[in-house]
Amino acid sequence: MKRKEMMVLLVAGILGSTEVTAFAGGAPEPSGYRMDDYRAPTPDTLQGARVVTTDEAEALWRDKKAVFLDVMPGTPKPPNLPAGTIWRDKIRKDIPGSIWLANVGYGELNQKQEDFFQDSLIKYTGNDRSRTILFYCMTDCWMSWNAARRALGWGYTSVLWYPLGADGWEKAGLPLEEKRPLFAP
Repeated sequence: MKRKEMMVLLVAGILGSTEVTAFAGGAPEPSGYRMDDYRAPTPDTLQGARVVTTDEAEALWRDKKAVFLDVMPGTPKPPNLPAGTIWRDKIRKDIPGSIWLANVGYGELNQKQEDFFQDSLIKYTGNDRSRTILFYCMTDCWMSWNAARRALGWGYTSVLWYPLGADGWEKAGLPLEEKRPLFAP
């Protein structure tokens, strides 16, 4: 048995087999959603989804074979800004052609966020639960892991997770475009 496999068994034994479904160098895959500390090392896997590299994500992007969904949190306009205050949405350098669905990657969503996320998935997949969807955020960001897991739970069957996110894409020298977030109404 290799040393890495022995470590997996040791960690699984210490934490209990229901707590660890994978441990191949990243954080252990939790049994539920990540509820806090969203900018932290992520697992190398997401049960039910396929994890993709930058090269694989680029090929899907170039061939237009997936719906790219960025789930990076955004900052909504404060409701009580004084009159005359200028507000500008956060602008993000993002993978061209992707859709930025802000705030749908939290571990717990309120009803408006959940409805917005479900409606957006229906809209951007053409209500086809077998359509390939690629979720991303940033490197070491649990938002995309949570969002992909939630889509799996809603019956989407071709879910991809790109854990390196927009910064991994940028590091590879791939093109970016400015995006503005879409928020739950």
